[in-house]
Parts: sequence; structure tokens; C-alpha cells
Amino acid sequence: MLPTLRDGDRLLVQYGAQVRPGSLVVARFPDGTVAVKRAQEQRRTASDAVGWWLVSDNPDEGVDSRHRGPVAEDAVLGVVRLRVWPSPRVGRALRAR
Repeated sequence: MLPTLRDGDRLLVQYGAQVRPGSLVVARFPDGTVAVKRAQEQRRTASDAVGWWLVSDNPDEGVDSRHRGPVAEDAVLGVVRLRVWPSPRVGRALRAR
């Protein structure tokens, strides 16, 4: 997620929050991997359920929906509201650039 996040950042996450395009979210991919990704848009999953297309802010690193497809809406666990440590960042700093 560079440049938005770095390894070791501590995040304040609001579980069950409404996801909007551009939100930074915590999600569980079908293989069980939990990751922080950017919610780009709603799409249908392979089972025709409502889901989210999740992308990395750094597309050259990591795995996202380009590799695994849309993530079911109930697998999006929460929305990142604030980077608590090392220095707080909130609002536009965590929204899509």
C-alpha cells in the first residue's frame, strides 16, 4: 500500500462501517488472507453476490482483485479511519490519490 501505508503502521479500523469507492478497507480474500486494500468499485462475485473490487495503492507489489477477483461484501471487515502510529494521518491522507 505504499505510499499510503508502510509495514508496521498501526491503524484505527471501524468494523462494519459503510464502504464507499476510495475507502481504505481491511478485507479477507477467499484464501483467508487478510489485507488492507483500496475499495475501487462494487462488482459481482463469481457466485453473483455483491462484492468489491479491491486494489493496491502500489500495483507493482502485493496481490489484489486483479489476481483474485472481487471480494464478497461480507468479507470486507472494516474501513480504515486513521493511521495511529508512527504519526497520525486521517481524512484525505487515507483516501484515494
